[in-house]
This record gives sequence, structure tokens and C-alpha cells, in this order.
Amino acid sequence: MNWGRMALGNDSSVKEFILLGLTQQPDLQLPLFFFFLGVYIFSVVGNLGLIVLIVLNPHLQTPMYYFLFNLSFTDLCYSSVITPKMLVSFVKQNTISHAECMTQLFFFCFFVIDECYILTAMAYDRYAAICKPLLYQVTMSHRVCLLMTVGVYVMGFVEAMAHTANMLQVIFCDSNIINHYLCEINALLKLSCTSTSINELVVYIVVGFNVIMPTLTIFISYTLILSNILSIHSAEGRSKAFSTCGSHVIAVSLFFGAAAFMYVKPSSASEDEDKVSTIFYTIMGPMLKPFIYSIRNKDVHIALRKTLKRSIFI
Repeated sequence: MNWGRMALGNDSSVKEFILLGLTQQPDLQLPLFFFFLGVYIFSVVGNLGLIVLIVLNPHLQTPMYYFLFNLSFTDLCYSSVITPKMLVSFVKQNTISHAECMTQLFFFCFFVIDECYILTAMAYDRYAAICKPLLYQVTMSHRVCLLMTVGVYVMGFVEAMAHTANMLQVIFCDSNIINHYLCEINALLKLSCTSTSINELVVYIVVGFNVIMPTLTIFISYTLILSNILSIHSAEGRSKAFSTCGSHVIAVSLFFGAAAFMYVKPSSASEDEDKVSTIFYTIMGPMLKPFIYSIRNKDVHIALRKTLKRSIFI
């Protein structure tokens, strides 16, 4: 059967796609299945654990942990949108209908864009906490945090709709094989038998805006934070300030580094490079962030001990 030919006429369109997955090498299929299954389990447990800790412990219900709650929720959601379907590719032919593919594309874009702006909001929160401590309660009031969060999700929805609506206009009338483990924009555009110039323009505008604006905001925030930290005379004070920012800097570098490599790269880059770079911010990132934010975080350690004690004595 020729999987690559689902339609014979110019007026027909592909109704079903085949996701090739991460690799076609038989010897790697089973080991990778168990590896990514383990990654997904750790991701779910880690992010769900952070969400539960923040909800159950009053001393974690501050702006910093409010945004961390949203970050964990976003990571949990978009890893669940991608990884289960990816795992299927390791054990059998992975088919996905056109409607399911567009749905996955929408939620993938929605949660990735949300994460981009949540990380930006977290950088502003650290700026307010370190550079304007006396005004922190006013600057990051409950109302301000709520409005910022609503703005994040509205931005994600609008931009995800823009990508999805444009993709729905694309006609797929030749190959139905997506050389990827998810319905990713660039992989889908390669299958179009019509002009994709509008789609590519939307991708460049949206991705460019989502990289430049958050990166600029984060850079300015941390420049001001660093300047403020260096003016602190106490070594203990500097150490504490650095420790509150270190986890966020690592998370930002992981996310934006992989995303930039994915969308701002030479046209000569191979499809395998695309898939590998996508793994870092769609699958590995959601697993690593709970550990990044927990390893050296005394508040999380205290909250975990209290929660475990309560569960033991219940």
C-alpha cells in the first residue's frame, strides 16, 4: 500500500495523516518507547505534584508560586497533548485524522505560547520582588496577577487560532505522511499542494513576536535585577537574590533556546534536527522544570514535608 498517496485528483484532499514518529529504526523503537514513557510519567507526577503542593500550602500562595502553578499546569497540558500520541508511533503505524491533527496543532500552539508569556510574567515578578520590594504587594497584587494570567491565555488563544485557521485553508492533496511525531506547522506545510506563503508569513510574524518581545522583557528585567543584586553589600543577601532567580533563568534558557533553534535556523537544517530540537521544549522541558524549581527551593521542601506529614497522620 502506498501510504503517501491518499488522493488522486486535484480536487481531493487528505482526510487522514500518518505520523512517522521520532525514528524509523526498528532497534530503537522499543527502548525509546520506554524512555519517553518514563519521561512522560515523571512529567505528570512532577507537575501535578507542584500543583498540589501550591494549592494545599498557604505559604506558597504568593505571586511567584501563582505563576509557577500556571507554568506547571501548562507543562502538564501540552506534554499530554503530544507525548501519548508520540508513544503510539513506537509500537504501530500512527494515523491521525485531519480534525484530530488540527486540534492537536491548536492546543500545541496554545500551550506553548502560554508558556512563553508565563515565563515572561515570572521574570517581571522577580524584578518587582528584588528591585521594588517595598512596592511588591501593590505591584504584584492579586488583581494584577489575575489580569496578567488572563492576558497570557487570551494571547495564546488568539495566536493559536491564527495558526489553526490558516492551516485549515491549506489543501493536502498529495502525500499524507508527516515526518514528525506531532502535527507541527512546518511539517504540515511541506505536504501542501497549494501556496503556503500566507502561512509562512503568519509563522514568522507570530513566532518573531513571541521570541522578541518576551526575550526583550526578560533581558531588561534581569539586567535591572543583576544591577540591583550587585549593589547589595551583604554576601548572604546577594546569594539569596541569585537563588530566587537561578531556577527561572535555567527554565527560560531551556525553553527559548530550543524554540529559537527550531524556528530561527538555516533552511538547510534537516527534518531530524527539527524533531530533536522540538523534543527539548515539548517533552523534556515539562519533565525537567518541576525538578529545576524544586531542587534548591526551601519553600517547596518545607511544603512537601508538611504535606507528607499530614498524609501520614490522616
